[in-house]
Amino acid sequence: MTIDSVTVEWPAVDRERAALWFITVVAVTGLLYVAWRYVGSVVLGLFVYYVTRPVLRRIDGRFESRTVSVALTLTAVALPLLFVVGWTFTILVTSVNDLLESDVFGNVEAFVQPYLDLTSLLSQLGAFTEAVIRDPSRLADVDLGSFAGDVVGSILGWVGVAVNVGIHAFVVLIIVFYLLRDDYRVARWARNTFVEEDGHLDAYFVRVDRDLHNVYFGNILNALLTGVLASTTYSLLNVFAPAATRIPEAAFLGLLVGAASLIPVVGIKLVTWPVGAYLLGRALWLDPDVVWFPIAFFAVSFVIVDYVPDQLLRPYVSGRTLHVGAVMLAYTIGPLLFGWYGIFLAPLLFVAVFEFGRILFPWLLDPSGVDADSLGQAEGAQTPSKPPSKIRDADISMTEGTQSLSAPVESDGPTVDE
Repeated sequence: MTIDSVTVEWPAVDRERAALWFITVVAVTGLLYVAWRYVGSVVLGLFVYYVTRPVLRRIDGRFESRTVSVALTLTAVALPLLFVVGWTFTILVTSVNDLLESDVFGNVEAFVQPYLDLTSLLSQLGAFTEAVIRDPSRLADVDLGSFAGDVVGSILGWVGVAVNVGIHAFVVLIIVFYLLRDDYRVARWARNTFVEEDGHLDAYFVRVDRDLHNVYFGNILNALLTGVLASTTYSLLNVFAPAATRIPEAAFLGLLVGAASLIPVVGIKLVTWPVGAYLLGRALWLDPDVVWFPIAFFAVSFVIVDYVPDQLLRPYVSGRTLHVGAVMLAYTIGPLLFGWYGIFLAPLLFVAVFEFGRILFPWLLDPSGVDADSLGQAEGAQTPSKPPSKIRDADISMTEGTQSLSAPVESDGPTVDE
């Protein structure tokens, strides 16, 4: 009995394509590694991109260059932030000046005088500063001591932190700028490379883009509305407030409450509880008969400023395609799991997984049972149009009711140099 030998023939391997696939895997792995190392800056950049994109939609088309439109968009978004920072700095300087001109500083000086002569110390510091200006080499003669050395070390540590924050802020600015300017090019490249138009993968990216717009921009809009509501409410409360328990800087406090509403779990309590405790302390110390006002402040803050926006505004501005409780759970668990950037990363992961389970997973189980076009029509989403070859600076909304990845439109003239 003989056994015939079996020869296994392996398919021919294209070495050039194999090498290119290896380089591709290495390049993608490197990009993913860099993105994960700077994941906080990346997800914060995506967040700012979705916040500023509706503003770009209003500005774009009025200028020949899209770069100019993006620059004006970033300026328009940054101006309110600079206004709030300047307002905060002005209030801080005014408060410090009032404190120095009051009797409190004199009382502190009298308390520490037996241990530290502040007047003599300030005089010596002024004389030393003048000497250093005349001869900078005098700095080498300074004996800092252990305490002063620790202080200088702490200052240098804070300077390092500030520089690190500045670098990450610059990375975020670069990401936002080029996403706003070139997002339509990314969409066109994806459609021409691996995404079939009107297919399931195309519908998936469209839905993810729309949901991220609703989640990110909706929460910023909720914070703005909460800030306006809080400023108006506290200003009206000050009309009826006794002199001893007036709310300090009611309008500015309302803006801080709106910003604090973005923080998960604690939210506006980060601002309202310390202010309420301050008002209660002043009432008990100066006039116990006006204790009712701090109680009213707590009640109004909880009902009007906290409960109403969460129950009425947030579900409306965040869209009706995602479960509000699941989104809030993502915002709550994200910072606990990933850190500060979890507030931006967790909603991104939730949206990606949620839409995968709704669109792609049923198609993977039964490719013939789910139609991408019918899914898009049933969900009220609009499938994207195929971008033409010629480019002009304009936006085409890919999803109904939201501004999504911009697509170029045709132009009979020469292309615009961006």
